Amino acid sequence: MEIKRNNYHMNDESKLYNPYLLNKMQQALDRIIYAINYREKIVIYGGYGFDSIAGISILFLVLKYLNADVEYFIPDYMENENEINVDSINNNVKYLGAGLLITVGCGSNSEKAIEQARNLGIDVIVTDYHKMLSDDIGALVLNPNSKDCQYPFKLLSSAGIIFKLCEAISAYYTMKCIYKYSDLAMLGTLSSMLSIEGENKTIISMGLSHLSRTKNYGIKALLKINKIEKITLDQISNLVNQINPSNNLRNKTNNARIIVELFTTVDSYKAEQISKYLMKELTLSNIN
Repeated sequence: MEIKRNNYHMNDESKLYNPYLLNKMQQALDRIIYAINYREKIVIYGGYGFDSIAGISILFLVLKYLNADVEYFIPDYMENENEINVDSINNNVKYLGAGLLITVGCGSNSEKAIEQARNLGIDVIVTDYHKMLSDDIGALVLNPNSKDCQYPFKLLSSAGIIFKLCEAISAYYTMKCIYKYSDLAMLGTLSSMLSIEGENKTIISMGLSHLSRTKNYGIKALLKINKIEKITLDQISNLVNQINPSNNLRNKTNNARIIVELFTTVDSYKAEQISKYLMKELTLSNIN
């Protein structure tokens, strides 16, 4: 399927690879379309790292825009942030009424959790970049580093892979606004510490270009609270490192959820209050 593009940031968009080059993209898209059309509960699952937070936020916003029945879930405890927590499937995802679980940056080696989800009638789409130990884990896997995937760029972040998934979703639904989410994709890519080359460089370039006129209330509030007027790559990188729950903030899981709320709120006042809270948390973390 050809990706329809608008004229916004055309030079950068033309450097992005077709998302359908990711193995299983069409099957994943078909499953998501089914869930949207039949009002099936979709649960987005990720960890407390900022890359995952950005990916969760992008997918949540896109699915909400399409009027999907969607929630996100970040577990209280993850023994390994790269994998799905079996207890979370049994104790949380199940009771959210999920028919479809979509992971962000985790799950490539979570056969037991995926099997349990399927036993409960929950289909799983894994979006991840970590090396896979098995070719078949019982889920639809979008992973540029999987054995059979011929995607040309192998260093996409969690947010970057979600951005590719949302490109495919937007092409099907003829959404014209998908590239406005490049600001969140950029923040996730920067936080991942993956090499700034190839498609990562393009995503960061698009995101920086869009940042000065972003419509995301959470990002606008962070820029305002931190008095960032002239946007540079160094300033944004420092901001991401500061508020990344993996690095500094206490109560990592709770703050990860709060940051998702920040990036997905449609209330400017709420966004400013969350931003002030995060800066206070950062100060307390540095003191301790």
